[in-house]
Parts: sequence; C-alpha cells; structure tokens
Amino acid sequence: MFVQIHTVILRYLQMELKSPFTTSFGTMKTRPALLVEVVDEDGVCGWGEGVAFSAPWYTEETIETTWHMLETFLIPLLFQAPVYHPDELRDRFSIVRRNYMAKAALEGAVWDAFAKRHGVSLSSALGGEKKEVKVGVSIGIQPITNILKRIEQALAEGYQRIKIKIKPEWDVNVVREIRHHFPDVPLMVDANSAYSLRDIDRLQALDDYELLMIEQPLAVDDIVDHAKLQAKLKTPICLDESICSYEDAKRAIELKSCRVINIKIGRVGGLTEAKRIHDLCQQHHIPVWCGGMLEGGVGRAHSIALATLPHFSLPGDTAASANYWERDFIDPEVTVDNGRIFVRQQIGIGYTVNLTEVERRTVRSKIYKKSRG
Repeated sequence: MFVQIHTVILRYLQMELKSPFTTSFGTMKTRPALLVEVVDEDGVCGWGEGVAFSAPWYTEETIETTWHMLETFLIPLLFQAPVYHPDELRDRFSIVRRNYMAKAALEGAVWDAFAKRHGVSLSSALGGEKKEVKVGVSIGIQPITNILKRIEQALAEGYQRIKIKIKPEWDVNVVREIRHHFPDVPLMVDANSAYSLRDIDRLQALDDYELLMIEQPLAVDDIVDHAKLQAKLKTPICLDESICSYEDAKRAIELKSCRVINIKIGRVGGLTEAKRIHDLCQQHHIPVWCGGMLEGGVGRAHSIALATLPHFSLPGDTAASANYWERDFIDPEVTVDNGRIFVRQQIGIGYTVNLTEVERRTVRSKIYKKSRG
C-alpha cells in the first residue's frame, strides 16, 4: 500500500508564549511555527511541523528558509513518485544538502499519512513499544528566585527531570543555589554552545553538583574539542547541535565526544534518521533522550511517538502544552500525569489538529497541487 500525495498545504503560524523563554542566544516572546499538511489521493491527511526559528541562532535554518526549501525543492521531489514507505524520502531528499528541519517537516507529515493509511498509530508505525514516556521540563535563564519557584512547581507536577539553561557567569553559582534547595532533584544544564576549551575550569567546577549531564557546552559543529573536554569531566557530556545525522553520531561515539545524545527530529532531518541514530546508540550503549524545540502540538506529538522507541531511557523535553501555550492547536492538548505522557493509540499522531486555533494564528498559507499527467 503506497501513499500518493497530491496536495501539500503550508501554513505559517505565529504563537505567543505564556512567558518569555531565555537561552544563551537571547529571549523569545513569540514562536513561529510552520505547519505542513499533506493529502493523498483518497483524502487521507498527514501533519508535520517545521521547528526552525525566525533567526538562524540554533542552526542555519529559519522558518523562511524552510518555506523556500519546501516550496522550491522538497515538495516537487515528493510529487515525483508514490511513497511506499516514508523511509524512502531520506534518499529522495538527499540531493538537497542539509536543510534538515525542512526535510523533517515534510517527511513527518508523510509518516502521519502513512500510519493513518495503515490504520495504526505513528508510534506503532515507527516500531515504538512504550505506552507512556517520561518527561522533564526545560527552564530558561531568569532570576534565580523565579527558577527556584519554577522547579518547585515542576516537581509538584511530577516532572522527572529539571533542565536549566546556562551561559558563562550564569552557571556554577546558579547550580550551587539550586542544589542548596533541591539536593536530590535529577538536574542537567544546557549551554547551547556558549563555552570553549578556555572555560574548562568553569565546566569542571560543575562536576561537584552531580548533574545528569552538561548539554552541548562547546561549538555547534564540534566533536573533537568535546572529546578533549569529556576526558577531563566526570559529568557526562550530551551532544545536541553537533549531531545532525547518523554519521555525526557515529563519529562522536568513536571519538568518545559524549556519553549521551539528544535526538531532535527536526535537527536530524526527520523520523527515519532519528530512528537510525537511536539504533546506533542502542548498539553502543549510549543513552538517548528526545529533545524539544518549543514545538506546537503537531511537533510535540511526533516527539512523543519517537520517544516510545525502546532505547529512549532518559526523560525528554516534551512538557505539557500548557507549559508554553495558553491554548495549543491540537485536541486534546498534550498533558503530563506525574511526569509521564500516556501515548495515544489512535491512528496517526493520535491528536486532531484544531483548524480554528490554527487559522487564528496563521500569518500566511499556500496550497501546492501535484500536476496531472
């Protein structure tokens, strides 16, 4: 049974965050989202979400470059032939260099349509086994009193891991203060590439606080210096931005650049590549977890499905919708029960896209049709 996509609809949404989110890069008050809807010849719809930001501070991609790559290259490639399995799209899209978030958005929509065509959940289509996934919460840079209150609230809600953002001069003292109030909480820090090897003493000082991991301390494209740093740290390094493909993960494992890998669907080019990295890490006993990109409901649903694969052993970043939005654009919204998300067993992503909420936030949209003949 194949999927023949004949229509693709792109929608650019502007989402307002409940509260500003600050990292070492800057502060966001709003979050753009690019929704991708595909429709096959029998009217089956699939949904994907582009997770690039408005500026290229996380990767080189932006929401505008994502739209351009989809419109000019990837949608025409999708229209060229039926899809017998979504895994085929990795090779079909390979003539386009990088642009992983654009590829992931379209591939994810096809995965959803494929699962619906086969009458199974996206989790099952991927080979997922878990009926629930453990989740943590990510807390941006803000006054320490606010961080402490947010941690207390998150723990009361049952979140199983706390992640805080750090940067030079906003690191050791903050972790020390958190440990003073919460000595046993599972805690990790995310540097978003804010450090270099010149900061090794500062990073070694974090070894005193029994952190789960330090996420991406060094440059976004580095695995060599991370290997040097990991050899001098007791705390595991987790790579994020450095891992954009199976090959990146393979090299990082061989060089011993990290002891943990964060898998984000958008960063690695889609669910197929995410599965390949998961399998590689499983073979090498490298723990993995599913990272977040402040996604809307569709992207969040894809991450939940991915996290049901067996080797996702650490709590991910897929917090409840209400953690970020007054109202998400899916029904029901993603909820967390005592630090767990129960995986919906309905076909496809398991959630319904609320078109009223989508249209309310849509800045622009465009429909693309496969030409006849």
